[in-house]
Order: sequence, then C-alpha cells, then structure tokens
Amino acid sequence: MTSEGSNTTAITLRTPVKDDGFRLYQLVAECPPLDPNSIYCNLLQCSDFADTGVAAEKDGDLVGFISGYIPPKKPETVFVWQVAVHEKGRGQGLAKRMLKAIVAREACKNVTHMETTITADNEASWALFRSFARDMGAELEHHEYFEKGTHFGGQHDSEFLLRIGPFSR
Repeated sequence: MTSEGSNTTAITLRTPVKDDGFRLYQLVAECPPLDPNSIYCNLLQCSDFADTGVAAEKDGDLVGFISGYIPPKKPETVFVWQVAVHEKGRGQGLAKRMLKAIVAREACKNVTHMETTITADNEASWALFRSFARDMGAELEHHEYFEKGTHFGGQHDSEFLLRIGPFSR
C-alpha cells in the first residue's frame, strides 16, 4: 500500500475488493467519456481480476481505478482494460502510479509487456501510456485492433492496440 500527497489528502493504492464493484460502477459514470460496464462486470473486476487491478482512495472515496487481466494466451502480458481517475484525483500522476503498482504485483511477476486499447482521439490515454513506456525504458507499438464498422457496428470509434515492452519490474 502506498500513499501520495503534498498539500492534499493522501491517496492510498490497494488491491480491489468485491465491495468496490458498485463504487467502481459509480466512478466510471462520473468519468466521461469512459464506457460503462455492467455492475456485474465491475464486481468481477473487483473480485476475480483484483490481483491485476488497483483501487485508489482519498478520504474514503474511490478516486481512481484500473482494471486489467493477464490474457490466458499471453502470460507475459497484463492487459489494461480501463483507467478511471475522478477529478478529485487528477493532477497528481495517479494513473501512472496505478499502472506501476499493477506491474509491481506478485501476480505480474512474469509480466514483461502491457497492452491496452485506445481510441485515436483519447489524448490523455495516449500521453499516459507513452509516459509509462518511457519510465519503463520500453518500446511502444500500436495498430488498429477493433474497427469501428466491423467490430462496433459503427457505434464506437476504432480502438488501437498499444503494446509496451519488454520491461522489467
């Protein structure tokens, strides 16, 4: 568990627990333009996938969360599903701290790569993952992965797969 703060209240990072599921659902709703998942999905992210996620609390409020998992066919990779940082947690480098906390976990002891998908216009996410790659001394590659018309039925912008690595913990 780590905390951060200068003139602000400390933010604590911890492993998610089942009771965070509904809180995660509410956090995502307060962080547009993030895509909401079902409450049930959020419960699974906070229970079955907790070892590869991180919850950030400030004054008892959930102000940040990263959900992720290790794909069965890529045991050297942690896939970051979603990064949420509430306005109460912004401007403190929280998202990158959470990414680093995940790769430092025992569950990620064999992880040498990180993947995620991002839409072309999500400048904040591109900047976050580029900065993370730099900090880790790792390469970053990307290509279109889920196409707007083919995979989203025209209802969502295309998503680009970013792959960062190799890196060491």
